[in-house]
Amino acid sequence: MLAGASGWSYPSWRPGFYQAGSRPEEFLALYAGRLPAVELNASGYRLPSGEQFARWAEQVPNGFVFAVKAPRLALRSPETVRERVLALGDRLGCVRVVLEGARDDALLERLATGLAGVPLALDLRDEWHGAATGPETIEVGDLETASDWCYLRFRDPPYDETALAGIAERLRPVVDRGTRVFAFFRHEDEPTAPKAALRLLELLN
Repeated sequence: MLAGASGWSYPSWRPGFYQAGSRPEEFLALYAGRLPAVELNASGYRLPSGEQFARWAEQVPNGFVFAVKAPRLALRSPETVRERVLALGDRLGCVRVVLEGARDDALLERLATGLAGVPLALDLRDEWHGAATGPETIEVGDLETASDWCYLRFRDPPYDETALAGIAERLRPVVDRGTRVFAFFRHEDEPTAPKAALRLLELLN
């Protein structure tokens, strides 16, 4: 079970999640010391360099993974995105690609080929029935056909105990059958997202 927040670089999470006095350059290591995964959304606006991805990978422990949002560049040049994200090494969990508009099978093929070997989570904003093409390509939010892995995004805080218990109940059979679950909570100014992820992990332990 890989639960986390959408990002880590929020000074307002001190002292509720990060220690008082901790520096921004310490946030990723502090975050990774408590949670097993993070959703990297900033990459969807500007693709970091391979060197930056490598520096992030060096700051987290074994077993920690990044779920990287692909920029629009991935739709034109997925090979470039693949080259950069592979700098994360075994810290690369998957790449999430937002797809809007009408279904485009040629685009799906281009993504699958250009990002070969990288698990892809397709974030579909319209109905693209059957867009997932194999075990390395799944649809965000799809628990019905999930077998090897699935990707969930929780975007409606607050995440109170009742809501988190409901999420855990829904996920328990999925986790129990061995599906690798990525689950990310939207960040807020207060550290509600990492605390919700921690609580969800406790409920599923």
